[in-house]
Amino acid sequence: VQLQASGGGLVQAGDSLRLSCALSGPTFTNLGWFRQAPGKEREFVAAIRWSGGYTYYADSVKGRFTISRASDKNTVYLQMNSLKPEDTAVYYCAAAQRGILSTIRVATSYDSWGQGTEITVSS
Repeated sequence: VQLQASGGGLVQAGDSLRLSCALSGPTFTNLGWFRQAPGKEREFVAAIRWSGGYTYYADSVKGRFTISRASDKNTVYLQMNSLKPEDTAVYYCAAAQRGILSTIRVATSYDSWGQGTEITVSS
C-alpha cells in the first residue's frame, strides 16, 4: 500500500485543518493517523476500520478530531477542529493490510506509512 498525506500547515490556536491521505495498492483493514512531536515518541491519534467505518480516537483529540474515509476515492481524512499548540507535530497516515481491532491503536501493527505532514499550531 502506498500512502500520500497532505494538508498540513501553520495555523493559530482554535483554527481548523483537514488532512488527507490518498491510498493505493492492495486492500487494507485499518487506517490510522499518528503524530510525533519534537523530542517525543510517535503516538496514536485516530483510526478507522475500512469495512464498516468504525472510528477510534486518542483521549487527547476526542471531540475535536474526526476521522473519515471516502471509499470511492480511497482516501482517509482527519478533520481537526479547535487546534491547540500541543497538537503541533508531524502527522502520519498508516495502513494495515491485515490489521485487527485489538491493535488498531498500535503503531507497529501498521504495514505502510505515508511521508508525514507537519502541523504547527501557534498560541
